[in-house]
This record gives sequence, structure tokens and C-alpha cells, in this order.
Amino acid sequence: MVNRVSALEGHDTDCRFGINDAIAVHVREIPNLVLFQAAAWVDSMSAVESAISSSAGTNFAPGPVTAATGTNGSLLRIEPMKWWLYGITAPELPEETGVTLDLSHSRTHVRISGPQATTLLNRNLPLDLSEQHFPVNSVASSSLHHVGITLWRSEHGYELFIPRGFAVSVWEVLMQSAAQFDV
Repeated sequence: MVNRVSALEGHDTDCRFGINDAIAVHVREIPNLVLFQAAAWVDSMSAVESAISSSAGTNFAPGPVTAATGTNGSLLRIEPMKWWLYGITAPELPEETGVTLDLSHSRTHVRISGPQATTLLNRNLPLDLSEQHFPVNSVASSSLHHVGITLWRSEHGYELFIPRGFAVSVWEVLMQSAAQFDV
């Protein structure tokens, strides 16, 4: 097994910002990401949806720009015919049905939570992250400081999936922005 090294190695990857012990924003790396992509062909959508929802332990595969969490993991619908499987290994798909790809080493997973998490991200992303427009289980592709990221609002906070090669620069932007909430 390959020994995974974090793209943020050498950085403090669990930072809490707030005043008088009241945490306003918690920014941290979630290590050892398990992330697979599954893609379906036009005529095999239902077969792939069935396979991946069964793997995740959900009753359904989510629709576009949404996510679903099951007993084994989560599914994020990132494109019309593509899903990300978070926390689980992708099922084997016959080539006439679809294809899977391990993305685990290509992304760095950062979680932003706390009462001011939305405020922090709204200052860095061109998205309306209000509960009305981006509720829990919403998924979006966007950019943060000119870097393409995938954003998922999970029950734990905002999950950012950052390309590994840009993780340090995005982390530094997040740390500078979060400083407004004090350390």
C-alpha cells in the first residue's frame, strides 16, 4: 500500500478562529480521502445509479448538483452523467455500462464549519451560499482564488475538494481570510 503524504504537509491543518473561546470558523484538512468517480453512458444511467446507490447504502442516486449520504458513504452528482463516491470504493462496472476512476490522491479535502463558515466562503466564492440557495446536500463546481474546486455542503459543514497541486495556495488564502475572525 502506498503511504499517502498530505499536500498540506508541514502546515497547521486544524485551525479554529474566534473570540473568547467562541469558535466562529473551523478550517481543517480531512486526511486520507477516499474518492471515486463513476460515469455512465446514456443508455446505462439506471444501471449505474443502482450500482452506486447500493454501494453507498442509499435508496437513490442524487440528481444534478445534489448529494445523498447512505449507510456506507456519500454520492455527489457533479455532472449530468457523473457521480463522486465519497468514503467508499466504487463498484465494478462492466465497460458497456460505465467507468470508474480513483480520484483519492488527486484532491485535498478541506472542511470549513462553524457559525461564520458561510461568511468566510461567501467572501471567496462567486456563489450564493445562503441556506435558501445552497442547502445541505448541495454540490457546486466553482473557483476559489482562480482554482477550480468542488464544493459540497454536508451535514458537517462545507467540504472543499481542491486539486492537490493547488492545495497549499488555496489553504493560504483560506487562512488569510479566516484571520478576520481572530485566532
